[in-house]
Amino acid sequence: MTIDWKPLIAIVNEYDHFVISSHVRPDADAIGSELGLACVLESLGKSVRIANPSASPDSLAFLDPDQRAKKLGDGVTPDDVRNTDVHLIVDTSAWVQLQEVGNVFRNSKAKRRAVIDHHASSDNLGALEFKDVTAAATGELIFEFAEAIGGSLTAQAANALFCAIATDTGWFRFPSTSARTFAIAGRLIDLGAQPHVLYQALYEQHSSARMRLFGRVLCNLTVDSEGRLAYLSVSQKDFAETGAVPADTEELVNECLKVAGVKAAFIAIEQQNQTVKVSFRSRLEFNVAAVAEQFGGGGHKQAAGAVLSGKLGDALAKVLPAMQQLVAS
Repeated sequence: MTIDWKPLIAIVNEYDHFVISSHVRPDADAIGSELGLACVLESLGKSVRIANPSASPDSLAFLDPDQRAKKLGDGVTPDDVRNTDVHLIVDTSAWVQLQEVGNVFRNSKAKRRAVIDHHASSDNLGALEFKDVTAAATGELIFEFAEAIGGSLTAQAANALFCAIATDTGWFRFPSTSARTFAIAGRLIDLGAQPHVLYQALYEQHSSARMRLFGRVLCNLTVDSEGRLAYLSVSQKDFAETGAVPADTEELVNECLKVAGVKAAFIAIEQQNQTVKVSFRSRLEFNVAAVAEQFGGGGHKQAAGAVLSGKLGDALAKVLPAMQQLVAS
């Protein structure tokens, strides 16, 4: 293990009531890590709530059949978060990613705070940090913590952690995938994870609206910078005319990297609240996290994101030159 878990083990042994939170628009690594950590803590007799700044996407409902992961204000109150013994943040170290949960977190009466994360970008959250940027997913770290503290994982929790790791590694094809990743995945299968069931639930249950959105948006794919850069944009009109929802854009940016010669890519997605969500991807030689940080975001070297205020066209006008400069270097 690359992390010394002893300080966190001491906290868990000392306190009984825990709240676990993650980032806005939680993905499978966020939700899977929360569910896995909750299972470990509960196996040790602890009381656990999960409170996020956003509701879980419908596409990941299969991971959480008991609907443990709640949106703050919907089944879990700010007071539930404020009055806990320990607040644990997983899969992010950024205030902007915590939104309203972050506001509550700042004013929490929690006796201890800790972060478990694998992202390079980091704010000072006033918490103990248990971070390993070499880990392929936060789910890996939760599994290692489970082993370190001697907590148990149910088959359902093993599924959640396997899904966390599989999705953050692009189903084990991203460069972050290591022998350690496969070893942990194998242990999770031994505990009851079912990769074939998870894959079908993740990638073979798309709506017709999602498929129409993919077709519409990919028709407008733009290749730039002598073929090294590709990008897409999605407007509210695209959603309205295909019947798709924002969650349907998941993985769409990765289609750009399937174009021969493309080294970096991004997708700009217009939101209903007058903001634009931008997701960045790249090959090994280019660091898109550095670009995301220019716009108040962050993430991994090859996969990062940011949210910009304003209109879609304005966001494209800001992001495109930054990405052109990246691939020109």
